[in-house]
Amino acid sequence: MDLKTKAHLISVGKIELPETSRSTGPVSTAGPGAGENNVFFRSGGRRVRLSVVESSPLMLAELDEDEVVIIERGVEVARGSLEKPLFHCPRQAYITVSERCIYDCKFCAVPKLSGGVKSKEKVERMVAKAWDTGELEAISLTSGVERSAEEEVARVAEIIGALRRFDVPIGVSVTPALRSSEILKAAGADEIKYNVECLDPELFRRVCPGVSLEKIKMALLDAVSHFGKNRVFSNVIIGLGESDRALREGIEELAEMGVLPVIRAVYPHPLRRGEIEMIRPSPERLIDLAHYTKKVLEDHGLRGDLAETGCYRCTGCDLVPHMDL
Repeated sequence: MDLKTKAHLISVGKIELPETSRSTGPVSTAGPGAGENNVFFRSGGRRVRLSVVESSPLMLAELDEDEVVIIERGVEVARGSLEKPLFHCPRQAYITVSERCIYDCKFCAVPKLSGGVKSKEKVERMVAKAWDTGELEAISLTSGVERSAEEEVARVAEIIGALRRFDVPIGVSVTPALRSSEILKAAGADEIKYNVECLDPELFRRVCPGVSLEKIKMALLDAVSHFGKNRVFSNVIIGLGESDRALREGIEELAEMGVLPVIRAVYPHPLRRGEIEMIRPSPERLIDLAHYTKKVLEDHGLRGDLAETGCYRCTGCDLVPHMDL
């Protein structure tokens, strides 16, 4: 699986499995793709995550217990193997604490699903189970907002304290609150992610009503002062109708702060159908933006391959600078 092939697979985003394997893959509880099954495919040193659906131009065929092939319209696209996630992704305990959110970002399924809220004890048990496999390399905690961002930060900080006994890096992705970076760093977090989601200010107001883009940017700048360079991240969703000019300017702004942008293809979840424009980006656009992001990161002394947790560590959903290219 070369760079162009991975970009193509990300652009499609979905795969059909043989009937004998349709129960394969965990159900995601995180972000836009929450509530859907997925598989992780690895080939040529790269990894891609694909949502499992009943009908897709991509079909997974099993060759034997160790090798599979992805076929598109009768033609082999890539050959490799499936990876078994620990929780949400391979080699990480990537756990959603609050599977609900008071905000109504139009691309995200979490507010529609109104899932549960995991206790500290449950998260500890999940991480312990992952630890016992001998495969755990990192812990990544993400969370919606059950009641308030402040309460969520306090909840996650308490959980981090309980998880420090596991000798692996801990990353956190939450909605920022007052002093949240200071609180989470003091609790023992190694990396932080606050998501800007959309870098077009006018579009952001429609996509994330009730959320302040400027406050998120201020929180990211503050996070760099606590966590340092190469330890602060932010999701940037592609395919909401944003212009490439706004994207490039926003990517440059984030890198100037010391923040690594996660360039994420939009996932048009069925629960959000018709609310806003959501179009998967083309492979060409994904590659172009990935190369641009890599250049900007290097211009500001940042490296994607230094990440210890989260999406830059996993690489399944994105073209990650210094990992995929």
